[in-house]
Amino acid sequence: MFVPLKDDNPLRSISFQFVTIGLIVVNVIVFALTAAGITQSTIASFAVIPGELFGPGPLLPQTIAVPERFTLLTYMFFHGDLLHLGGNMLFLWVFGDNVEDAMGHARFLVFYLLCGVLAGLTHALIMPDSELPLIGASGAVAGVIAAYLMLHPNVRVWVLVFKVIPMQISAAIVLGLWIVTQIVMVMLPQTDQVAWWAHIGGLVAGAVLVIFMRRPGVRLFNRGFPVPQR
Repeated sequence: MFVPLKDDNPLRSISFQFVTIGLIVVNVIVFALTAAGITQSTIASFAVIPGELFGPGPLLPQTIAVPERFTLLTYMFFHGDLLHLGGNMLFLWVFGDNVEDAMGHARFLVFYLLCGVLAGLTHALIMPDSELPLIGASGAVAGVIAAYLMLHPNVRVWVLVFKVIPMQISAAIVLGLWIVTQIVMVMLPQTDQVAWWAHIGGLVAGAVLVIFMRRPGVRLFNRGFPVPQR
């Protein structure tokens, strides 16, 4: 329903969102490499496959022997197509910088990776026998979305409504509707290959972790900001 474009939320504690941009660059590079001819069996080597994570060994042909527990990190840097990549990176671009600002560079990187790991683990626990590969940054980005909503629900965000009409509305509406959509989708019969439970896992992880990983003095729900310490 909404495609986010930009928010009116300047950085307060950092001068530039190095980690956010770095994550976007890494994702784009990995996608470019996969588009250049990496085989599906190679991608499967880095994907989370629940039946392999909890099973005795590889279920699908793989060209690189990646320990299954490490795929909880690697899977989030691979994407199935340009739309998959573009959607995730757009949300990370719009909302990641302010979450990084609230946490600092190092803690934000840890936060992002933890959200991705917990999202992948949630998906695997819900579907422990699945042989379908899970890839994509959606779970980690869902954690960023939850953290942003916890920090800045009243910030105005420019969006395209129905992908056509430009409008400025509050983050609470934009992100709140996105979260409601994820919850509704996990309650419906699953007829597609979208890992909705990974989104839920990332959302819960982000909402909890931001409470403990934000900078001292950074308040939740737009209740004020600390004086920047540079």
